[in-house]
Amino acid sequence: MPGCDFTRRDMLRWSAVVAAAPLVSALPFRNGVAEAATRRDDVSPANLELVTLTEDRAIITWYTGYTGSDDGLGRMEPAPAEGEVRWGTRPDHLNRVAHGLSDDTPYHYVELTHLHPGRTYYYQAFSNGKPVPPTQFTLISGNAVGTSDYGLGSTGPFSFTTPEPPPGRYLFSVALCNDLHMGETQAGLVGGQPQYIGITQEPGLPPYPEVMLEALVRDAGTLGADYLLAAGDISAEAVPVDLSKARQLLGRFGEYRDDVFVTRGNHDRAHIGDPYASCRAGQWQGNDCFHDHFFDGTEPTYFTRELQGLRVIGIDTYDKPGNGGDPGALSADQLAWFRAELAEDRERPTMVFGHHPLVVQDSAFPISASNTIDAAQAQTILQDYANAPGLFLHHAGHTHRNKRTVSPIAPDVVHQEIAAGKEYPGGFSLLRIHAGGYALNFYKTRSDLARRWSERSRMEIQGYWPQFAFGSRVSDRNIVVERDLSGLRPSNKPRDSHGHDSHGHSSA
Repeated sequence: MPGCDFTRRDMLRWSAVVAAAPLVSALPFRNGVAEAATRRDDVSPANLELVTLTEDRAIITWYTGYTGSDDGLGRMEPAPAEGEVRWGTRPDHLNRVAHGLSDDTPYHYVELTHLHPGRTYYYQAFSNGKPVPPTQFTLISGNAVGTSDYGLGSTGPFSFTTPEPPPGRYLFSVALCNDLHMGETQAGLVGGQPQYIGITQEPGLPPYPEVMLEALVRDAGTLGADYLLAAGDISAEAVPVDLSKARQLLGRFGEYRDDVFVTRGNHDRAHIGDPYASCRAGQWQGNDCFHDHFFDGTEPTYFTRELQGLRVIGIDTYDKPGNGGDPGALSADQLAWFRAELAEDRERPTMVFGHHPLVVQDSAFPISASNTIDAAQAQTILQDYANAPGLFLHHAGHTHRNKRTVSPIAPDVVHQEIAAGKEYPGGFSLLRIHAGGYALNFYKTRSDLARRWSERSRMEIQGYWPQFAFGSRVSDRNIVVERDLSGLRPSNKPRDSHGHDSHGHSSA
């Protein structure tokens, strides 16, 4: 949920926002379907989204269901159907066709390849001969299907323009993720409000945090990521068995602390109670099982590592006492260490990752102090960022949304919130480093079970969840930034077994 700590007071404020939204019939709104039919064989498509946009490919997803049905969550019951995307460089001449990962599925995932940088394309998706309407934004302004407003308000065609690639030769890639919540069994529980029901996994299927993390690790490797950073809330409540499972699944990507790095989130804090009794005493409270599972001995839960010459700083944004529902903070010792680290070698290419963001803006949900690091600390850190010209990216989770923000205090640093790995839209971002800049692209996880759970969990907050979590603009999910990173070294890791090169592009 927003900030993992959406309170009853926040929900009352949110409910007032929803009450002021345009009044529409619930089922057509949530499914993007104009009419409701009753024939069981009548299938309608919905929820078109342009997820990933790079210089040479685009990934488009949507859903098909039985028109007029309701699965109990407010969406159509899933209906397998054919799907295709017709596309081209003119809206009146969509002369190319692309098909998805599966031929007959409710959970459509289509990749357009061999695109050209800096070119405008038009596309329209179809299932069972019906054009697919986009995910709608009614609470906020936004565009789920293109980089321009071409076609909005219709079923297409829609339009996007591919970016130019980052300048210079490709060096290496880093997968960025957060909010894995291993051990969680209900998504979307909000502030004790009974009308916002938690969504559970379908009977007989594996736990959804495991489904989503397995797919994330597999996809990050397939795309050629050299490293993986997980920015907190690794677990739902820091139970040892859940932390062990998370580390096991992350270990499928590579060696911990050589290839995989994690930081603490508020859900990973030290807890009190019998399940935690075997873990070390926490610095602030209870027993700290997260420390036991991810950090040795008495070493701190924050660190610096060098990856191909890139300085990566991992911060613990819940280095404090608390119940997890308050603002994050660094301890006095950690803050002093962090500031000293930033002040040393200021020109060195640097990125920071940690759970709580420094800034949160433009939210469809109420923004409270608990969404970020303590305000006074955040202000101090931003001032330090302004004096560190080598710093270019701060990756955070906690808000469970895709959002790019640039603070006027340190305008050369991108603050990227990344959606939760464990629920809709369910995925990670791939940071591709080039000598002359970087690209950051969000990917939904694409296994059959991951797509199935992602589409089910989009119905959180009575179906309003996509307006918050997906990212209101393509640029909240996909960016290219020019920057001198020529001092970094290329990776020498081999191609993966699927024939992809180091930045996820097929050699075929």
